[in-house]
Amino acid sequence: MTSSVAGNGAVLGPSDVVVDIRWSGISTGTEKLLWSGEMPVFPGMGYPLVPGYESLGRIVDAGAEAQGRIGDWVFVPGAACYADARALFGGTAQRVIIPSARAFPVAESLGADGVLFALAATALHALQGGAAPDLIIGHGTLGRLLARLTIAMGAPAPTVWERNAVRREGASGYRVIAPKDDDRHDYATIYDASGNADCLDQLIARLRHGGEVVMAGFYANRPSFDFAPAFRREARFRIAAEWQPADLVAARGLIDSGACSLTGLVSHMRPATEAKDAYPETFLAADCLKMVLDWSACA
Repeated sequence: MTSSVAGNGAVLGPSDVVVDIRWSGISTGTEKLLWSGEMPVFPGMGYPLVPGYESLGRIVDAGAEAQGRIGDWVFVPGAACYADARALFGGTAQRVIIPSARAFPVAESLGADGVLFALAATALHALQGGAAPDLIIGHGTLGRLLARLTIAMGAPAPTVWERNAVRREGASGYRVIAPKDDDRHDYATIYDASGNADCLDQLIARLRHGGEVVMAGFYANRPSFDFAPAFRREARFRIAAEWQPADLVAARGLIDSGACSLTGLVSHMRPATEAKDAYPETFLAADCLKMVLDWSACA
Protein backbone atom coordinates (compact mmCIF):
# COMPACT_ATOMS: atom_id res chain seq x y z
CA MET A 1 0.00 0.00 0.00
CA THR A 2 1.14 3.55 -0.72
CA SER A 3 0.72 6.81 1.12
CA SER A 4 -0.19 10.21 -0.28
CA VAL A 5 0.65 13.72 0.82
CA ALA A 6 -2.07 16.19 1.83
CA GLY A 7 -2.01 19.80 0.73
CA ASN A 8 -0.34 20.85 3.98
CA GLY A 9 2.44 18.29 3.58
CA ALA A 10 1.04 15.71 6.01
CA VAL A 11 1.40 12.09 4.96
CA LEU A 12 -1.90 10.26 4.55
CA GLY A 13 -2.38 6.55 4.97
CA PRO A 14 -4.38 4.84 2.20
CA SER A 15 -7.61 4.97 4.22
CA ASP A 16 -7.07 8.38 5.86
CA VAL A 17 -9.19 11.44 5.15
CA VAL A 18 -8.54 15.15 5.71
CA VAL A 19 -11.46 17.06 7.22
CA ASP A 20 -11.77 20.82 7.27
CA ILE A 21 -13.73 21.53 10.45
CA ARG A 22 -16.57 24.04 10.25
CA TRP A 23 -18.03 23.76 13.75
CA SER A 24 -16.95 22.15 17.01
CA GLY A 25 -18.83 21.97 20.28
CA ILE A 26 -17.43 22.56 23.75
CA SER A 27 -18.25 19.80 26.23
CA THR A 28 -19.58 20.83 29.63
CA GLY A 29 -18.44 17.45 30.97
CA THR A 30 -14.84 16.49 30.25
CA GLU A 31 -13.76 19.88 28.90
CA LYS A 32 -15.14 21.72 31.91
CA LEU A 33 -13.12 19.42 34.16
CA LEU A 34 -9.99 20.07 32.08
CA TRP A 35 -10.63 23.83 32.29
CA SER A 36 -11.16 23.76 36.06
CA GLY A 37 -8.29 21.37 36.75
CA GLU A 38 -10.62 18.72 38.20
CA MET A 39 -10.25 16.12 35.44
CA PRO A 40 -9.34 12.75 36.97
CA VAL A 41 -6.58 10.61 35.48
CA PHE A 42 -7.84 9.48 32.08
CA PRO A 43 -6.26 7.78 29.04
CA GLY A 44 -4.73 10.43 26.80
CA MET A 45 -4.15 12.96 29.57
CA GLY A 46 -1.07 15.14 29.39
CA TYR A 47 -0.25 18.62 28.17
CA PRO A 48 -0.23 20.28 25.69
CA LEU A 49 -3.57 18.71 24.86
CA VAL A 50 -6.22 19.09 22.13
CA PRO A 51 -9.74 18.48 23.50
CA GLY A 52 -13.04 17.95 21.72
CA TYR A 53 -15.20 15.15 20.33
CA GLU A 54 -18.04 17.18 18.76
CA SER A 55 -16.84 18.45 15.38
CA LEU A 56 -18.40 18.77 11.94
CA GLY A 57 -16.77 19.40 8.61
CA ARG A 58 -16.11 18.37 5.04
CA ILE A 59 -13.65 15.81 3.70
CA VAL A 60 -11.31 17.74 1.41
CA ASP A 61 -8.61 15.16 0.71
CA ALA A 62 -8.09 11.44 1.18
CA GLY A 63 -5.71 8.54 0.76
CA ALA A 64 -5.91 6.25 -2.24
CA GLU A 65 -8.55 3.93 -0.74
CA ALA A 66 -10.85 6.75 0.42
CA GLN A 67 -10.85 9.10 -2.59
CA GLY A 68 -14.56 8.49 -3.11
CA ARG A 69 -15.31 10.24 0.18
CA ILE A 70 -13.96 13.63 -0.83
CA GLY A 71 -16.80 16.12 -0.44
CA ASP A 72 -18.64 14.18 2.29
CA TRP A 73 -20.05 16.15 5.23
CA VAL A 74 -19.07 14.27 8.39
CA PHE A 75 -19.18 14.22 12.16
CA VAL A 76 -15.71 13.88 13.74
CA PRO A 77 -15.62 12.33 17.24
CA GLY A 78 -11.95 13.20 17.73
CA ALA A 79 -8.54 12.87 16.12
CA ALA A 80 -5.04 11.74 17.06
CA CYS A 81 -3.06 13.40 14.27
CA TYR A 82 -0.91 15.75 16.33
CA ALA A 83 2.88 15.67 16.41
CA ASP A 84 3.48 17.89 19.44
CA ALA A 85 0.30 17.53 21.48
CA ARG A 86 -1.83 14.83 23.03
CA ALA A 87 -5.44 14.33 22.07
CA LEU A 88 -8.34 14.09 24.50
CA PHE A 89 -10.18 13.68 22.24
CA GLY A 90 -8.55 15.86 19.62
CA GLY A 91 -11.49 17.16 17.59
CA THR A 92 -11.21 20.89 18.29
CA ALA A 93 -8.97 21.95 15.43
CA GLN A 94 -9.25 23.72 12.09
CA ARG A 95 -8.18 20.64 10.11
CA VAL A 96 -7.77 17.00 11.16
CA ILE A 97 -6.59 13.76 9.61
CA ILE A 98 -8.51 10.67 10.70
CA PRO A 99 -9.18 7.16 9.44
CA SER A 100 -12.09 7.14 7.00
CA ALA A 101 -14.03 4.82 9.32
CA ARG A 102 -14.11 7.55 12.00
CA ALA A 103 -15.58 10.16 9.65
CA PHE A 104 -19.29 9.59 10.26
CA PRO A 105 -21.59 10.87 7.49
CA VAL A 106 -24.41 13.11 8.70
CA ALA A 107 -26.95 15.41 7.05
CA GLU A 108 -25.38 18.76 6.22
CA SER A 109 -28.85 20.31 6.55
CA LEU A 110 -28.58 19.95 10.35
CA GLY A 111 -26.08 22.80 10.36
CA ALA A 112 -24.29 23.41 13.65
CA ASP A 113 -26.84 21.25 15.49
CA GLY A 114 -24.92 18.26 14.13
CA VAL A 115 -22.21 18.75 16.77
CA LEU A 116 -24.70 17.15 19.17
CA PHE A 117 -24.41 13.67 17.64
CA ALA A 118 -21.96 12.50 20.31
CA LEU A 119 -24.25 13.62 23.13
CA ALA A 120 -27.25 12.06 21.41
CA ALA A 121 -25.32 8.79 21.11
CA THR A 122 -24.28 9.08 24.78
CA ALA A 123 -27.90 9.51 25.84
CA LEU A 124 -29.02 6.64 23.63
CA HIS A 125 -26.28 4.37 24.99
CA ALA A 126 -27.52 5.04 28.52
CA LEU A 127 -31.15 4.40 27.56
CA GLN A 128 -30.41 1.15 25.78
CA GLY A 129 -28.71 -0.28 28.85
CA GLY A 130 -31.92 -0.70 30.84
CA ALA A 131 -35.34 0.70 31.61
CA ALA A 132 -36.34 4.18 30.46
CA PRO A 133 -36.20 6.96 33.08
CA ASP A 134 -39.14 8.09 35.18
CA LEU A 135 -36.98 10.93 36.48
CA ILE A 136 -34.01 12.73 34.92
CA ILE A 137 -31.71 14.94 36.98
CA GLY A 138 -30.52 18.05 35.14
CA HIS A 139 -32.02 19.95 32.22
CA GLY A 140 -28.78 20.70 30.43
CA THR A 141 -28.06 19.40 26.94
CA LEU A 142 -27.64 15.76 27.99
CA GLY A 143 -30.74 15.84 30.20
CA ARG A 144 -32.81 17.31 27.37
CA LEU A 145 -31.57 14.71 24.91
CA LEU A 146 -32.36 11.93 27.39
CA ALA A 147 -35.92 13.26 27.71
CA ARG A 148 -36.37 13.70 23.95
CA LEU A 149 -35.00 10.25 23.15
CA THR A 150 -37.11 8.63 25.88
CA ILE A 151 -40.21 9.97 24.19
CA ALA A 152 -38.88 9.18 20.68
CA MET A 153 -38.41 5.55 21.70
CA GLY A 154 -42.05 5.30 22.80
CA ALA A 155 -41.63 5.39 26.58
CA PRO A 156 -43.76 7.63 28.82
CA ALA A 157 -42.55 11.21 29.21
CA PRO A 158 -40.20 11.52 32.20
CA THR A 159 -40.11 14.18 34.88
CA VAL A 160 -36.97 16.34 34.91
CA TRP A 161 -35.48 18.04 37.95
CA GLU A 162 -33.62 21.32 37.46
CA ARG A 163 -32.53 23.64 40.27
CA ASN A 164 -31.69 26.57 37.98
CA ALA A 165 -34.88 28.44 37.05
CA VAL A 166 -33.33 29.68 33.79
CA ARG A 167 -32.82 26.12 32.61
CA ARG A 168 -36.35 24.98 33.33
CA GLU A 169 -37.46 26.57 30.07
CA GLY A 170 -37.47 24.76 26.73
CA ALA A 171 -39.18 21.47 27.58
CA SER A 172 -41.38 19.85 24.95
CA GLY A 173 -43.67 16.98 25.88
CA TYR A 174 -42.33 16.56 29.44
CA ARG A 175 -42.34 18.63 32.61
CA VAL A 176 -39.39 20.27 34.34
CA ILE A 177 -39.66 21.15 38.02
CA ALA A 178 -37.50 22.12 40.96
CA PRO A 179 -36.64 19.15 43.22
CA LYS A 180 -38.36 20.86 46.16
CA ASP A 181 -41.65 20.85 44.26
CA ASP A 182 -41.68 17.07 43.80
CA ASP A 183 -43.08 14.92 46.59
CA ARG A 184 -42.89 11.61 44.73
CA HIS A 185 -40.89 8.80 46.38
CA ASP A 186 -41.62 5.82 44.14
CA TYR A 187 -39.50 6.35 41.03
CA ALA A 188 -38.48 3.10 39.35
CA THR A 189 -35.56 4.48 37.35
CA ILE A 190 -33.67 7.74 37.87
CA TYR A 191 -31.08 8.98 35.37
CA ASP A 192 -28.57 11.49 36.72
CA ALA A 193 -27.24 13.83 34.02
CA SER A 194 -25.98 16.46 36.47
CA GLY A 195 -22.44 15.23 37.04
CA ASN A 196 -22.95 15.94 40.75
CA ALA A 197 -21.29 13.13 42.69
CA ASP A 198 -22.98 14.22 45.93
CA CYS A 199 -26.58 13.69 44.83
CA LEU A 200 -26.95 9.92 45.37
CA ASP A 201 -28.48 10.07 48.86
CA GLN A 202 -31.19 12.42 47.60
CA LEU A 203 -31.93 10.17 44.64
CA ILE A 204 -31.99 6.95 46.65
CA ALA A 205 -34.62 8.50 48.91
CA ARG A 206 -36.89 8.92 45.86
CA LEU A 207 -36.63 5.31 44.64
CA ARG A 208 -39.21 2.60 45.05
CA HIS A 209 -38.05 -0.81 46.29
CA GLY A 210 -35.72 -2.37 43.72
CA GLY A 211 -35.36 0.91 41.84
CA GLU A 212 -32.29 1.88 39.84
CA VAL A 213 -30.09 4.96 39.63
CA VAL A 214 -28.28 5.39 36.31
CA MET A 215 -25.17 7.56 36.45
CA ALA A 216 -25.15 9.06 32.97
CA GLY A 217 -22.85 12.01 33.65
CA PHE A 218 -19.09 12.22 34.17
CA TYR A 219 -17.95 12.69 37.77
CA ALA A 220 -14.80 14.40 38.99
CA ASN A 221 -15.36 13.53 42.65
CA ARG A 222 -15.81 10.13 44.24
CA PRO A 223 -19.53 9.23 44.34
CA SER A 224 -20.71 7.91 47.70
CA PHE A 225 -23.98 7.17 49.46
CA ASP A 226 -25.41 6.18 52.83
CA PHE A 227 -25.73 2.40 52.75
CA ALA A 228 -28.75 1.86 55.02
CA PRO A 229 -31.37 3.66 52.87
CA ALA A 230 -30.02 1.94 49.74
CA PHE A 231 -30.13 -1.40 51.56
CA ARG A 232 -33.75 -0.92 52.61
CA ARG A 233 -34.77 -0.15 49.05
CA GLU A 234 -32.51 -2.84 47.56
CA ALA A 235 -31.35 -0.11 45.20
CA ARG A 236 -29.43 -0.85 42.02
CA PHE A 237 -26.80 1.36 40.36
CA ARG A 238 -25.69 1.43 36.74
CA ILE A 239 -22.93 3.45 35.10
CA ALA A 240 -23.46 4.42 31.47
CA ALA A 241 -20.09 4.58 29.76
CA GLU A 242 -19.05 6.04 26.41
CA TRP A 243 -21.23 5.58 23.35
CA GLN A 244 -20.33 2.93 20.83
CA PRO A 245 -20.39 3.22 16.99
CA ALA A 246 -23.75 1.44 16.87
CA ASP A 247 -25.22 4.14 19.13
CA LEU A 248 -24.14 6.82 16.66
CA VAL A 249 -25.88 4.96 13.83
CA ALA A 250 -29.05 4.46 15.91
CA ALA A 251 -29.09 8.13 16.96
CA ARG A 252 -28.76 9.20 13.33
CA GLY A 253 -31.74 7.04 12.44
CA LEU A 254 -33.94 8.71 15.06
CA ILE A 255 -32.76 12.18 14.07
CA ASP A 256 -33.06 11.65 10.31
CA SER A 257 -36.56 10.22 10.72
CA GLY A 258 -37.68 13.25 12.71
CA ALA A 259 -38.43 11.16 15.82
CA CYS A 260 -35.87 13.15 17.79
CA SER A 261 -34.90 16.78 17.17
CA LEU A 262 -31.58 18.46 17.91
CA THR A 263 -32.99 21.96 17.54
CA GLY A 264 -32.91 24.49 20.34
CA LEU A 265 -29.89 23.02 22.10
CA VAL A 266 -27.07 25.06 20.55
CA SER A 267 -27.53 28.29 22.48
CA HIS A 268 -24.24 30.10 21.87
CA MET A 269 -21.77 30.42 18.99
CA ARG A 270 -18.44 32.22 18.74
CA PRO A 271 -15.68 32.37 16.12
CA ALA A 272 -12.93 29.91 16.96
CA THR A 273 -10.56 32.86 17.30
CA GLU A 274 -12.52 33.78 20.45
CA ALA A 275 -12.06 30.38 22.09
CA LYS A 276 -10.27 31.95 25.06
CA ASP A 277 -13.50 33.77 25.96
CA ALA A 278 -15.85 31.03 24.79
CA TYR A 279 -14.65 28.44 27.29
CA PRO A 280 -15.37 30.38 30.51
CA GLU A 281 -18.69 31.59 29.07
CA THR A 282 -19.65 27.97 28.36
CA PHE A 283 -18.97 26.86 31.90
CA LEU A 284 -20.11 29.90 33.87
CA ALA A 285 -23.13 31.30 32.02
CA ALA A 286 -26.34 29.77 33.34
CA ASP A 287 -28.11 30.19 30.01
CA CYS A 288 -25.40 28.44 27.96
CA LEU A 289 -26.58 24.96 26.98
CA LYS A 290 -24.11 24.30 24.16
CA MET A 291 -21.34 26.55 22.89
CA VAL A 292 -20.17 26.03 19.32
CA LEU A 293 -16.93 27.33 17.84
CA ASP A 294 -17.16 28.48 14.21
CA TRP A 295 -13.95 27.78 12.27
CA SER A 296 -15.04 29.36 8.98
CA ALA A 297 -13.13 32.60 9.52
CA CYS A 298 -9.89 30.71 10.17
CA ALA A 299 -9.51 29.46 6.59
